[in-house]
Amino acid sequence: MNSWPHAPSKRVDVPGTYMVTASTYHKRLLFTSRGDMDMLQDSLFTAAEEFGFQLQAWAIFPNHYHIVGFAVDGVKELTKALHGRTSLELNGLHASRGRMVWYRSWDTLLTFEKSYLARLHYVHQNPVRHKIAARAEDYRWCSAKWFEDNSDRAFYRTVNSFPIDKLNVFDDFEVDWADESAREKRG
Repeated sequence: MNSWPHAPSKRVDVPGTYMVTASTYHKRLLFTSRGDMDMLQDSLFTAAEEFGFQLQAWAIFPNHYHIVGFAVDGVKELTKALHGRTSLELNGLHASRGRMVWYRSWDTLLTFEKSYLARLHYVHQNPVRHKIAARAEDYRWCSAKWFEDNSDRAFYRTVNSFPIDKLNVFDDFEVDWADESAREKRG
């Protein structure tokens, strides 16, 4: 059966360059300790290697993450494995067996170079956008420092020259750790 020709494609099993954003259930701050965040980042690196996803940018927060990279076989299996593994591990660490951790993910197959470069810049600068760090390079769970230290200088300048204020990226997340802690104490 042919799909409706005007419907947006939800093909996440094709090779290409993707940006993925994933949210915790109800956008709750579930990855609340350094250990939780390290576990999520390490799990992302392991899953990326396992599924042939060449990470180009990442930013990880207590209630969501953004990644950009090149996928050999799409991103469906990568996100499925990452979310399954991190849910089990986080719930084990928090003694919250059966709790729903991940809600959903949004992926975009990037087909234009300028779109790719702008999203690289966006993800690298996401800790600043969320007011978690004054400099993204100082945020531990983001690729900004890695990118600054390892990229070709001309490419680094090119990526950082792209404006990100008008990008259409789903990123409706509050990431104020102190506010979530206060809510948890109130019940």
